Amino acid sequence: MKNIISVSRLKKRLENGQNNTVIVDVRFQLDDPDAGRKMYLNDHLPRAVYMDLNKDLSARAEKHGGNHPLPDFKMFAAKVGNIGIDKDTTVVIYDQGNEMFAARLWWLLETIGHEKVYILEGGYHRWVEEGNEVTDEIPSLKAKEFRAVLHNKSTVNMEEVKEKTETNVAVLIDSRAPDRYQGKTEPLYRKAGHIPGAVNYFWKDLVDDNGAWKKGEDLEQHFSDLSKDDEIIVSCGSGVSACPNILALKSAGFTNVKLYPGSFSDWISYDENEVEVDG
Repeated sequence: MKNIISVSRLKKRLENGQNNTVIVDVRFQLDDPDAGRKMYLNDHLPRAVYMDLNKDLSARAEKHGGNHPLPDFKMFAAKVGNIGIDKDTTVVIYDQGNEMFAARLWWLLETIGHEKVYILEGGYHRWVEEGNEVTDEIPSLKAKEFRAVLHNKSTVNMEEVKEKTETNVAVLIDSRAPDRYQGKTEPLYRKAGHIPGAVNYFWKDLVDDNGAWKKGEDLEQHFSDLSKDDEIIVSCGSGVSACPNILALKSAGFTNVKLYPGSFSDWISYDENEVEVDG
């Protein structure tokens, strides 16, 4: 997977003085929104800056649009520039481990046209486990101008999801855990189940038993039931855990892949929309 970087590769970049690299810490907990920032302030990778899922990577939730609507892209591009990123900057993003928040920032950066973006395999945990330095020092970064080139065909809205799934012109993926997809449990929303017609590809299945992202033949096998000729719409609860699946699908050679940003939390905000429950 070309957008995954190992701890050893990142360490070499830092040791070789490659200064045009910005490291972004996106640790976050859905049940404790302040936890990630507190972890960052306690310690983080050298030179890392912090971006918050709710404050930086999402807009304010409204009646419709899901629990983590996409941010205003003009404002987001300005924030990216303010932490020292321009078109020539290499960005390395890390989470607590192999989690979903890093992929959300990867997707946002790719969508506004930035190509040199990598997710640290194993995240903060792997960095520390391999004996590397952490710090509580907040870096001083020089603001740059980031010129966004928005990929307008990277998302679909609720009406498009309904139309495309009812007419079978697209495959809808639900990235949540099987129990939530099946409607057996639902810790976050007022309804349980999934969007009718969605198929379940739990995003955590992209990581093997050793904590490494699936690559090559393993990744091809993982998505072997999908056709690369199809349009694939990826959803989850609120457009966050869908992003690891988008990263993996594109790495496996799927080209017509789109995000449903509002996902299940947006879908159930419309009372007329049906929900399927397995079993």
